[in-house]
Amino acid sequence: MTDYDAIIIGAGHNGLICASYLAKAGKNVLVLDARNEPGGCASTREFAPGHHVSDCAQWLSQFDQSIVKDLDLKAAGLKLGTPKTTISLQSDGDHLVLDGDTISGAGVDSADQAAYRDFKKMVRSFAKLMTTLYRSRPPKLVEQNWTDRLTLMKLGLGLKLLGRERLRDLMRIVMINIYDVMNEHFSHAALKSAIALDAVTGTNMGPRSPNTVYSYLHRATGEHLGQSGTTQVLGGMGAFGRSLATAAEKCGANIQLDSAVTAIVKTEDRVTGVTLDSGEQISAKLVISSADPATTFRRLLGYHQMEAGMAKRVECYRSRSGTAKLHLALSGLPSFTGLSEGQLTERLVITPPMDGMETALNPMKYRELSDLHTFDISIPTLEDPGLAPQGQHSLTAIVHYVPYEPDIGWEAGKPQLLSQLISELEGYAPGIGALITASELVVPSDFEASHGMTGGNWHHGELSIDQALMMRPFPGSTQYATAVEGLYLCGAGAHPGGGLQGLPGRNAAREILKRGAL
Repeated sequence: MTDYDAIIIGAGHNGLICASYLAKAGKNVLVLDARNEPGGCASTREFAPGHHVSDCAQWLSQFDQSIVKDLDLKAAGLKLGTPKTTISLQSDGDHLVLDGDTISGAGVDSADQAAYRDFKKMVRSFAKLMTTLYRSRPPKLVEQNWTDRLTLMKLGLGLKLLGRERLRDLMRIVMINIYDVMNEHFSHAALKSAIALDAVTGTNMGPRSPNTVYSYLHRATGEHLGQSGTTQVLGGMGAFGRSLATAAEKCGANIQLDSAVTAIVKTEDRVTGVTLDSGEQISAKLVISSADPATTFRRLLGYHQMEAGMAKRVECYRSRSGTAKLHLALSGLPSFTGLSEGQLTERLVITPPMDGMETALNPMKYRELSDLHTFDISIPTLEDPGLAPQGQHSLTAIVHYVPYEPDIGWEAGKPQLLSQLISELEGYAPGIGALITASELVVPSDFEASHGMTGGNWHHGELSIDQALMMRPFPGSTQYATAVEGLYLCGAGAHPGGGLQGLPGRNAAREILKRGAL
């Protein structure tokens, strides 16, 4: 007699969503997490007295709206701010504004405006096609399974409906880099780098890197699924995590926080439960991990519990990252050259030209600190003043081109990098340094320690063609079930991948129920 039908490792968004769908189906589910708050990367933290920030994920733009409806997340407390435009800051104060299919400012001409509309239309058609793959289990190509055949038939029909020209475009660009695609479509340097930013954030890549077109399409597909634009969660990202936890508990799932899983228990030829850091063992018919694949197989299960080929695939799975977070507590509202106070609530980005982005990547590859970075900036306290003391503000920024571990070490590297980042910000927000009352720099190795993400990778593994779709995370574990009987994956390391989409969790639950595994 087992304690539970299923134990889910990790109360991140995918783990909680998987638990919700299983519990709705009448299964007895326990969710375990080492942290004291649910949500995983969807979390809020006080980094300075009275100043709360979304300490990992920053925007909600890719979350599948069908999950919002299925779990009634609005009734569970989810509240969103207004959709944001993206403003690419320019040093002369004449900024580039990207709003839906329109662009303006920064001297952008009519040719690029028209090209941008056409480009967005093309990307939407590709995202609509990829939705067929994202909302289903990844189909295997060689097995005679009717579920997979149906998915492939839908995909084939979608490819045909694209039309000859669009199909040719997709086949031509999906395997190349975003640098070449941008140069093919646009002439405006700031426009090219603003789009390229969405292809490299959260990765270990520059615009010239292979797979950056795929990573851009992954983000675009998420935005197509989300249908909400780029929005801020009121109360911080932690409010999103709490709403998911509330929904899971309403469905009947049990959530146990402050309970770190130290091992996945395997009895003879199958997984039978988990061991907690307290030494307690809990049994279940299935164990479903929302932790990243390296953590799941290498640390929790152990290589001695699997065949050698699988252990090698785990060891070769790439989980590098070059993304950090900068948090600033400010005594007042900063002033950005060329921006009105109302525009400060939008998504503000700073990107050097694409060649500069590529130059910034090079030091990171050799464990050195770069002197050039990209910024994805939010001042959340404008729309949600309760996140800071009255009259004060917080600024949080996703920063790219930060190494996992610089050769000089982070004890010496953090003060140096923090000073460099503030200096870069001063070029667009003169005097911001004088407003800073507290600061925090969270680097990839910090994310690994605080959120359990190998390499600090937000996607739980690189988004590349050889680690995507029917090959994610790697052969033998590609349809949520792994090669180890009784062990499943439901996190961002499973199909369709990272970002706050929620589909790995929902797809895994549906696959488990369809298989009759419980």
